Formats: sequence, C-alpha cells, structure tokens
Amino acid sequence: MATRFGSASVTLASHHHPRPTPVTRLSDWRQGVTYQLYLRSFADGTGDGVGDLPGALQRLDYIQSLGVDSVWVSPWYVSPMADGGYDVADFCNIDPLFGTLKDADLFIDGCHRRGLRVIVDVVVNHCSSEHPWFRRALESHPGSPEREMFYFRDGRGASGDEPPTDWISVFGGPAWTRIRERDGRWGQWYLHLFDSAQPDLNWHNPVIVNAFEDIFRFWFDRGVDGLRLDAVPAIGKDADFRDAGCDPTVQFAPETDSPTPYWDSGHVHDIVAGWRQLADSYSPPKYLVGEINVAHTDSLARYLRPGELSSVFAMSLAKLPWSAMAFRSKVSHHLENAPSSGSWFTWVTSSHDEVRTVTRLGRTAGGDVNFEVGTERSRAILLMLGALPGGACLYQGDELGLPQVTDIPRELLEDPIVARTGDPSKGRDGCRVALPWSESGVSLGFSSVAPRVRQPRQWGEISVEAQEARPDSFLNFTRRVLDARRDYVEGPFQSLTWLDWGEDVVAFTRGRLLCVVNFSEETLPCPDGYQVLLSSGSNEGHDIAPNCGAWLWATSDGEA
Repeated sequence: MATRFGSASVTLASHHHPRPTPVTRLSDWRQGVTYQLYLRSFADGTGDGVGDLPGALQRLDYIQSLGVDSVWVSPWYVSPMADGGYDVADFCNIDPLFGTLKDADLFIDGCHRRGLRVIVDVVVNHCSSEHPWFRRALESHPGSPEREMFYFRDGRGASGDEPPTDWISVFGGPAWTRIRERDGRWGQWYLHLFDSAQPDLNWHNPVIVNAFEDIFRFWFDRGVDGLRLDAVPAIGKDADFRDAGCDPTVQFAPETDSPTPYWDSGHVHDIVAGWRQLADSYSPPKYLVGEINVAHTDSLARYLRPGELSSVFAMSLAKLPWSAMAFRSKVSHHLENAPSSGSWFTWVTSSHDEVRTVTRLGRTAGGDVNFEVGTERSRAILLMLGALPGGACLYQGDELGLPQVTDIPRELLEDPIVARTGDPSKGRDGCRVALPWSESGVSLGFSSVAPRVRQPRQWGEISVEAQEARPDSFLNFTRRVLDARRDYVEGPFQSLTWLDWGEDVVAFTRGRLLCVVNFSEETLPCPDGYQVLLSSGSNEGHDIAPNCGAWLWATSDGEA
C-alpha cells in the first residue's frame, strides 16, 4: 500500500436512479438486489396493528426509492399462523389478515409499474395441520391415499408408542407426533421436521408433485416473476426411513448436521429439476431461488447445476461474527464451488430467521452489544455484500440499520421454537418487530394502533422519517450503495481477485472496483491510483478507519 490519495472522489448519481425496464431474460437477474418483505411487520394499511398488503401498496414508492430490483414477499397464504405463515392452509389464496387475491394482484401490478419484479415465498416441505389435505388424512385410515400424501408410520415398540425413527426437529424436540385414530385409540405417527403444526409432505408421491405444479402455475399465471422456495433440502428423504443417530436433547441443525437420511437426501434434485422445467416453459423464464440450508458448500452448489435452480441464498454470511478471516473464508469457499451453468449465489447477511446484523456484529467479547459499533460494521458489510459477484438480498429494516429487539416479554413471543425448546433466546421474534416509519406516535407510523409488540422508543430516531432528513443516514447510505452497484460493479460472475492486505482486512477487486473492509484496529492508508466511490465511515474521501469499508475506483495502473 502507498500513501493516501487525498479527498478526491467520484460523483455518484442521485438515489432516485431510473428504474430498469422489466426483465426479458433470466440472466438479467444475476446482479439483482432483492428486498425481503415480511408482511406482518412491514406496514399496516387497515388499522388492526398487523402489516398487510394494503400497507405494502402504500409503501411501494419507498421500496422503489431504495434502488432494489425485486421484492420477495413472505408467505401471504391462508394460515393459522402457528409459524408466522409458514404453516400454509391454502397455497392459492391470501389470508384475510393480509388482504385478498385482488390486493395481491394490485401489489404485483404496482411493483411491475415501478420496474420491480415480484418473488413469492412457497413452502414446499410442509403445510399446515389445518390444511384440508391433512384434515382428510386424519379422518382416513392407515395406508389410505390421503395418508400417503404425508409420512404416516406405525410406531416402534410392543404398543407402537415409540417414534418410528430417532429423527429430531429443526425447531427442537422429536420430529414425530402420534395421533388418535377415529375410534379414539392411539394410532400412527406423522413426520414434521419443523413444528407439529407443520406436517411434512410426501414428495415421493406423484400427487404432491402434481399439486405443486398447479400451485406454481397459479402464481406464475397471476404475473409473479419468481419463487423463493422454502427449506428445499427438507423434502429430500431416503425411502428406507432409517435411524440417523440423533441426540434427542438437541435441535437438528442443517447447517452443521446435514446430510442425513431425512435432509438433502433421496431424489430431491430430481424434484428440483422438474420445477426448473416448469419455470423455463414460460417466456420469459420464471426465476427460482432456493433456501438451501446445508452443512457443505459443495452440497449447496449442487442445487445450481444445469437444469436446477436459478440461484440459491448464500445464508452462511448471516451467522458470521466480525472476522475478516471468517468472511473471506466463506466467500472464497462459495466462489470456488460456483457452477459454470449460468446460475449464481445470492448473498444474504440478514433475514426473518436470523439475528439482525447490527446486533450480531456489535457483540463484544463479553456478550454485550455496542449499537454504535454494530452500525458501523453493518455499513461496512453492506459494501462487501454489494460488491460480491452474483445477487444480493436485503431484509426489511437492514436499510435502516435496525438492531434486534432482545427484551420482548415471554408472553408475547410467538415463535414455536421457544415453546419447543423452552429457551426464549432461540426465538426469532426479535428480528420481526414492526418497522418504524415515523419519529413519534403510538406505532411510529407502522399503524394507527399499537402493534402487538411495540417498537423500542428510541427507534423513532432511526425511523424512515428521521433518516430521510439526514444525508449521512444508514438509509441514504444504502441508496448510494445500490446506485453505485448498478454503475460500477462490473464483470462476469467469476471476476473477483483477492488482495492480501493482512489477516484483518478483506480486500478484493472486481474490474476497476476495489472493495476494502477494515476488520483491524488500525486505520488503513489508501493506495495510489484510486478515487473514493463510497466510504461507510464519516471520513469519506480519506483513510479507512477500523470497522469501516470503502469502494475505490482505479484511475491509473497503480497496484493496490
């Protein structure tokens, strides 16, 4: 490295970047940025304290102003809400809590008129225990066609009172629940890799395969541009149903424990290939992105082979601490396994299932959270996310730098993980608190009434209204990053070159763009021959401070 280059900087476009025209090719998605919309906590348009489609419609101009390309909508289907809507009772209708099918059509049209693509979340592994399919299975007899849509099995032991296998749930506890038959006696067991209110569907059964083809077509034909497919590896179960050597006292953790006979096994890739054939039958082809939670990157990359998914979420970044070695290792391993099939990774640092980035990166060695440090680091990581090859995904509130809410009263926690494990700290409610739109008011602009879980009072200071007025806010920084990404992040998917700036620095180039994130405790002088595009710190145009990052643009042939 050489001396600093001074305060020269490249002028960036306004955050009101012209919207792209609707895509006509699947390849147009490759560098796109997706915004995850968790309806229940985004915006309430009907005044009942719950986010909904009318509220989202009112905020579409805001989403457009961020500079994202697509909107991923969390499950909006009819549901008892045992797991935030991921327990679906009707895959082809909207829950009245969120609105109507007409509202969904208006939302899709509103996005398209703003140049935004729409991705809807489809839960493929399970449905609700209130779904008519499962209700009919309970009313039927062992071995019936209705039960063959699920995994019903006789129990082990003399009285059948032991689960069929030793499998455990992702949400904690056993993965089997025993039912009472119609005559009142204890009967068979059914499989649920998540909550007992979410029975697993039998993808070995052609009836399920055909039913989901109809579900996919239903939404594609309404104008949806793509699908986010939930928990795809969970449908991959070996047909012999053998024990997996599970410890019944722990939760199943796919990111460390897979593959097993009941996760990422069986004929899952054949099923995925069938989905891709369906998606490609449309013109333009529909987009498929998978939630693929597996232990090994090579297993993740297999879902990107020719004829499988368009993209997968690279979710491991959302679990990393503040460590240059950890981030570089994960990204490197993913890119080393990147396919040459034309599919790609979509990078994720936060979601409705993870601790919010500000809190995760702001944790001190003692376990406390430094909000200011976490915010600085989150801004820096946003620069890295935006510069990586492939797609990127922002979870609602990421653009505001929202922290995790960690003091929700136990009686207000809804996550089934809490009930199944008995541990409130494992719950995901804290990343699903209603967004703050205004500086004041009973719900900070989210609704006309107080939401079930109130936002922290200090969130008014980081609300949309407050941040719109500050040029240096996290919100306006996010807009600058996404605008610059369109204009300056270039080159094919594989075009990333790592630079050795020491073990506490992440530095890489994409063409003329140099991205640097400083994980060290020392200020970094910037190299000659570069100008500042963006800096996450307050000293934009100068050296890179600890916990900060920068995008630099090569103006000469000097080496970094």
